[in-house]
Amino acid sequence: MTAIDLGCRGAVVGLSLLIAAVLLRDRRDTTARLAAALVVAVAASAMSGAPGFPRPWPYWGLILLALSSSGSVLFWVWARATFDDDFVLRPWHGALLVAVVGAQLFDAWPARGVLRGGLDDALSFVYLGFAVLAAAQTVATWQADLVAGRRRLRAIVLLGAVAWSAAVFSHNVWPTLVASSTVWSAANASVLWALLGIAAWSRFQVAPTQRASVLLPAAARVPGSIGGAPPGREDKPWAVDAELLRRLQRLMTLERAYRREAMTIGSLSAKLGVQEYRLRQLINEGLGYRNFNAFLNHYRIEDARAALADPGQKQVPVLTIAMDAGFQSIGPFNRAFKAATDLTPTEFRRLALAEHASEAGNPDDRPGIGQRN
Repeated sequence: MTAIDLGCRGAVVGLSLLIAAVLLRDRRDTTARLAAALVVAVAASAMSGAPGFPRPWPYWGLILLALSSSGSVLFWVWARATFDDDFVLRPWHGALLVAVVGAQLFDAWPARGVLRGGLDDALSFVYLGFAVLAAAQTVATWQADLVAGRRRLRAIVLLGAVAWSAAVFSHNVWPTLVASSTVWSAANASVLWALLGIAAWSRFQVAPTQRASVLLPAAARVPGSIGGAPPGREDKPWAVDAELLRRLQRLMTLERAYRREAMTIGSLSAKLGVQEYRLRQLINEGLGYRNFNAFLNHYRIEDARAALADPGQKQVPVLTIAMDAGFQSIGPFNRAFKAATDLTPTEFRRLALAEHASEAGNPDDRPGIGQRN
């Protein structure tokens, strides 16, 4: 059993470091860096949990412990960055990581003396909490996700990584649940190996552009462009269902379906009379949107911009315009409008009306005698 344990842990370390290197080689964005840091933390966890690893912790082993204990926070932040297209990494995320790692190092410090205390159970709850937060992020934005590979990844995260985190928590808090620590260690290493194997298989397949990576789904094109091939399809002709696309555009531009309350991908597909997966594919691969809410908000923001710039509606409250455009409350409207225009709705209205007044008051722009308006 010990030989199996050590073999699996060696495979985990090798795969983790290889995946991290490829991620950093292929992409340098925030999500790639977080994914690479996460698999390095997994490698450190596999090494520090190996049978025969010295206890209490030697000073050199604290480096592995620091890397290993960062995994829970990195897992949560990686889930946020992967499944939330509006996520922005903030300094407080780093401060939280330092706090968790610091608490774990304090608990394991070899020379604490009289400060030796019981942080193990508390830290186990903290680690489980981050796994639950990652699961919540996975579920919260699942329905609106239009990227097929990322939707599959959610199932892996929810059923695999989170279940493994819960099992580790249960063993740490109630170690008597498993009769043999040797069996538990080998099972733990085997599950880690399986999860990393799935990630490596997805990342290192011969034609990686045909399927999204488990750890790092491919980025989408700029929303709204119709021509050309979407990412990962350059080797095959890209064909859009032109008739379905016309029906969708008519529904959104003429019938203004985005204004309907609680519009979902399911209700829109029912309105068009097509399967939901076909509509997801059309909006994602044909129009370049990764999230259904971003697709709706594109039309809603354009609708609101027109209303805010209309001098005839300058007395209409911003909340009324937001609700008429399809938003359910002022908060999401303000955030979406700011992200799209870099201005608040009030600032946009003031500038737009001022520009309109300036153009209306410019004598050079007024029609002369005998000229038509």
